[in-house]
Amino acid sequence: MHIVSGSEGETRTVQLSEILGALSHALDLTEGQPVGHCVRATWIGFHIGRQMGLPELQLWELYHTVMLKDLGCSSNAARICELYLSDDLSFKRDFKTVSDSLPKVLGFVFSHTGLKAGLADRFRAVLNILQNGGTIVDELIQTRCQRGAEIARQLRFPASVCEAIHALDEHWNGGGRPDRLAGPAIPLYARVALLAQVVDVFHASAGRAAALAEVRARAGTWFDPQIVACFEAAAAAPGFWETLASDRVEAAVFALAPRSPIVVDEDYLDDIARAFAQIIDAKSPFTSGHSERVAVYADMVAAELGYTPERRRWLKRAALLHDVGKLGVSNAILDKNGKLDEAEWQDMRNHASMSETILTRVAAFHEIARIGGGHHERLDGRGYPRGLKGEAIAPETRIVSVADVFDALTADRPYRKAMPVEKALAIMRGDVGTAFDPDCFAALERAIAGLDVELAQAHEAA
Repeated sequence: MHIVSGSEGETRTVQLSEILGALSHALDLTEGQPVGHCVRATWIGFHIGRQMGLPELQLWELYHTVMLKDLGCSSNAARICELYLSDDLSFKRDFKTVSDSLPKVLGFVFSHTGLKAGLADRFRAVLNILQNGGTIVDELIQTRCQRGAEIARQLRFPASVCEAIHALDEHWNGGGRPDRLAGPAIPLYARVALLAQVVDVFHASAGRAAALAEVRARAGTWFDPQIVACFEAAAAAPGFWETLASDRVEAAVFALAPRSPIVVDEDYLDDIARAFAQIIDAKSPFTSGHSERVAVYADMVAAELGYTPERRRWLKRAALLHDVGKLGVSNAILDKNGKLDEAEWQDMRNHASMSETILTRVAAFHEIARIGGGHHERLDGRGYPRGLKGEAIAPETRIVSVADVFDALTADRPYRKAMPVEKALAIMRGDVGTAFDPDCFAALERAIAGLDVELAQAHEAA
């Protein structure tokens, strides 16, 4: 189907697999995985499904289960940092290599808990995990699986896909989570997705032999032995490993995508933007609802400036996705109650470039990508990441910048409470012409004033 993109008259053919495959790179970031993990896992899982003889519709469902298996991954990041006093990105990356072996589990706890904390805090955290580890892991996985299934439903995927995403961490022997399902009670797509995940993790970190050894070692405990056999048969085919390890794998995965029963239209693009905004904002309790509010404020400014309904709709998508790169920033930084050091500040600043890199992968979001990359630029050239000045910053980017800062000031942050609206506007007013576009800021003030009037009238009417 052809979709009108940001620039008037520009059309692109939009494929569901390519949109979600590109955005899956954002999920890789928050799982601490090498770029392309979900895409590579899809290559593995799809070939298993084909080896099993699944019909086309089931292959389509399996394809998107594996591609989107990590939809809920951001929802437990803050809790991991809180419990383990750890960087959630490295924690999640390394946790995927841990088996059920008690020595390995204990080794992981001691090597990832409170390494930068004081001795007393580290001791308390380790003791809590050793005493309550099962309950803690239950909580973390339940949160992730439940949220992932909810987002899959919002993206209109059938129950078979949603249930499989919810059951991703179930094990064949009943020792998994969140529901301790065993054997055939575990949805088929979940069984394939977990195996595909482990294969890619070990292949990317240690090579083909390590991946094969790990799968064989977990057959009958983590993995369905029949699915292990199908994987080994699929992996023996010429070119399987070579493509998996190559730069061609993403194009190869998109070429494999079965015909989609989901129609990608303007409404569906809105749904995708809204769903990924929820993933972004779930990363930190201090950003809950941030992207949605920025979209509302940006739309109010655009309306004041006379933008067309079509362009406003496009701009709302851009605002919803502007912070997608924050999925690659550790919660140890996002939630820090204090000043960031230079290395932390650099990591934080990198989120704008990561936003642009991810969004550029989606053909229909190319123009949106510039807003993701530029929403921290300033008119005076003192912004980041490129130090753009004046007319080099697009008008729509200026709108999102004003909306973004206004929401940041009027919401709670780790280091301060939310500011009253008038104080926030007064602070921003001091940067008009240097940081903020005067027309955009004036439009924001008019929109907020109009909102105050409407709220007052509604209160009187009540």
